Amino acid sequence: MRPWVVIAVAAVAIGLGSPARAQDPLLEETVSFTGAILSYGLGVPGLVIGAVRNGQTAVAGFGRIGNDVDRAPDGDTMMRVGSITKVFTGTVLASLVADGTVHLTDPLDKHLDWNVSVPARDGRPIRLIDLVTHTSGLPREIERPPSPPEDPMKTLTKEEFIANLKKDRLLFAPGTGALYSNFAFDLLAAALSSAAKLPYEDLLRERVLRPAGLTATSFSLTEVQRANLMQGHDFDGSPMPVVLTSPMAVGSGGLYSSTNDILRWLAWHLNRTDGTGAEVRLLDHAAYVAREGLRPVFSLDESGHMDALGLGWIIMRPEGSRPLILQKAGGLQGIFTYTAFSPTQGIGVFVAINRFNFSAAMTMAKEVNDLIGELTPR
Repeated sequence: MRPWVVIAVAAVAIGLGSPARAQDPLLEETVSFTGAILSYGLGVPGLVIGAVRNGQTAVAGFGRIGNDVDRAPDGDTMMRVGSITKVFTGTVLASLVADGTVHLTDPLDKHLDWNVSVPARDGRPIRLIDLVTHTSGLPREIERPPSPPEDPMKTLTKEEFIANLKKDRLLFAPGTGALYSNFAFDLLAAALSSAAKLPYEDLLRERVLRPAGLTATSFSLTEVQRANLMQGHDFDGSPMPVVLTSPMAVGSGGLYSSTNDILRWLAWHLNRTDGTGAEVRLLDHAAYVAREGLRPVFSLDESGHMDALGLGWIIMRPEGSRPLILQKAGGLQGIFTYTAFSPTQGIGVFVAINRFNFSAAMTMAKEVNDLIGELTPR
């Protein structure tokens, strides 16, 4: 199948008005070529890749969005972005810190209104900064009863979260080590919702999606979006069902989005001229925890060596021709996603594939990191 390719250009506030053809032929060429190499090399059913540089965007799609849909994914194709949701949660936190609603060093139990004691270790409470940097000591997932295959999130309930907090399952003292934790980000979303006195979905829309001009990012799909949804596939290639997002998973991995919307999101991060949101961006792009001070460090290097941790972002120091990179990967319901950007160079990239394959996911992350280096001016 021939690749579907579209090029768009806009001001930094991407999405305002009709996009014009890109004036950056290097961006068009490198995005299309990288996508083709990945698509044919990884052997996945479908792949879509997009990049933004200096306000201009390029998107290329390959393969097909589903077994029964002989159409390549495009910039408006919807998909689960999985754990990329976490960096949206980080931006919600940055927004609430910027206006003084919360502080990064606030203990979790100051804002979590669940009438349960939050565990501590060695005199160290779990703080908001510990949750968002994977340094809380909480395990990756909560312990819960099995769910039926058609509704894998059925037992992901508030009651099970409370039961896990009561068990005191800390693996190390908060702030001393790093271990990837969905549990932590779902607690963070609950705490931020309570602090802001808004349902989390409304809080995300008010603080992040609307200011960034995102119109296709949400926890649910319209009928039109569902018809253009990228079909996920399991490791054996079998199609995976579309399941509803649990209200208890909104901090860690429940969002749907499109490549065009993620590029708008990246453009918002790369905006250096608009004062609106500048304080939030400054907080959001900072490195808060260096790797050197952490023991243990687990499950944080799959998409590139983690040098420091930000508000959900994995931060990679410059190396060779590759500049400073903030990155995040995701995987849910047969979709692997990866996004990365360089705030110093004004470049951001997003890619998604629609079959679970860990080797493929690591390869596409490496190619994206390399692409950012190749697009960096010498």
